[in-house]
Amino acid sequence: MAAELTAHHRRLARQKREAITSAATELFLERGYDGTSLARIAEAAEVSKSTLFKQFPTKAALFEAIVTESWQRDADDTAERPPAGDPHSGLTTIGRRYADLIGQPRMAGLFRIVIAELPRFPELGRMQFQLGKLPYFASVQHYLESEHEAGHAHVPDAESAANQFLGMIANYVLWPRMLLTDWAPAPSDVDRAVDEAVRTMLARYAPAPPP
Repeated sequence: MAAELTAHHRRLARQKREAITSAATELFLERGYDGTSLARIAEAAEVSKSTLFKQFPTKAALFEAIVTESWQRDADDTAERPPAGDPHSGLTTIGRRYADLIGQPRMAGLFRIVIAELPRFPELGRMQFQLGKLPYFASVQHYLESEHEAGHAHVPDAESAANQFLGMIANYVLWPRMLLTDWAPAPSDVDRAVDEAVRTMLARYAPAPPP
């Protein structure tokens, strides 16, 4: 019984946390970061102020959690890992997962918040970069480095290659959404964009043929 109650409480806490971060994201978009109070977020999430303050004592802590959780959405043990030894399959796995991640309305919303509030709250940009984008790019860089070291690809500058690959995908999936409210490419078009990025990477970073 005690274990069931503990599991129940954890589930309730998780549901409340999701309600808080979802309500906060919507309010940040509607009213701006500065124009949104924790009290208003608690009301929109239908939780008590004490519940919100217990999980997020400051607005910055709440925004930090939103950024981190958004970028780490597929980082659990059930996420498909890029297969080693097969750059085509590995890059395709990474590319489609990245396209799915940045294609979410929540992710576009985060970028809009940061861009709108950056002049007054530069720390929001640092959060987005250091807690979200940088760790994600580093994981792709490490994959490319391991393929290079194993001789499956020739990637002397994995940092640059990671930026090239993810940049090709973001340029089609994310950035048009920043300016075009009706930008919603079909899944087949997104897959095609990823496939083209993979082909470009394979052509550029194919291992040198044996002498």
